[in-house]
Order: sequence, then C-alpha cells, then structure tokens
Amino acid sequence: QVQFVESGGGLVQPGGSLRLSCVASEIMIRLFVVGWYRQAPGKQRESVAEISSDGTPYYEDPVKGRFTISRDNAKNTWFLQMNSLKPEDTAAYYCNLVVRRGLPPFGSWGQGTRVTVSS
Repeated sequence: QVQFVESGGGLVQPGGSLRLSCVASEIMIRLFVVGWYRQAPGKQRESVAEISSDGTPYYEDPVKGRFTISRDNAKNTWFLQMNSLKPEDTAAYYCNLVVRRGLPPFGSWGQGTRVTVSS
C-alpha cells in the first residue's frame, strides 16, 4: 500500500516561509503526477499544487507566485516551498499521487503536516 510521510510544517508569522517535504513508500514516483493538498479547519480538502512526471508545475490561483513545487524522483520525494505565507494558508497539508492531471489522488492520505500562519 502506498504511504506518504509529510514533514516541515509549523507556526510561522505572516510573510514567512516554510518548506514541506513528502516521502512516498511502496511506489516509484517518477511516472506519476505528485501533488500537495490542504485542508483548513471546517473546509474540504483542496488542491494546492501538482507537478507532472516531466517536471511541469501547476498551481492553484491562491498560491501562484508564492509557492513552488519540486520533486526528486531518485529520493521518491517532493517538496513545497511556501513563501509570503498568509493566515489563509493555515491548514493541514497532505501529499499524494495522481495517475494523470484531472484525476483524483489515489493513495491513502497520510497524517499530514500542519501549517499555522499567525502573528
């Protein structure tokens, strides 16, 4: 069963930065789209960013220009660099895989890593 371990979350002031990491096990990620998703308290989980197997990144509008997604296939790992953080970025962040853009993530959700943006 595919498993994910997210890390890198924490408490940061508005305008600050964090770098999230995700490691996948029981699967080789190089052929898949990998992504980051988040769930704020009381809201549904939403997509944040995805990166295709050829390295093309895709971002949702709220994070464009502030977040950068990257991947290291050799280490089965991908990252989310988050800059200029805003209070509305506060959420639990999760990683997952999709077979193709537009399809839902197919792996089991991990524990996530919590990001809190507050002064």
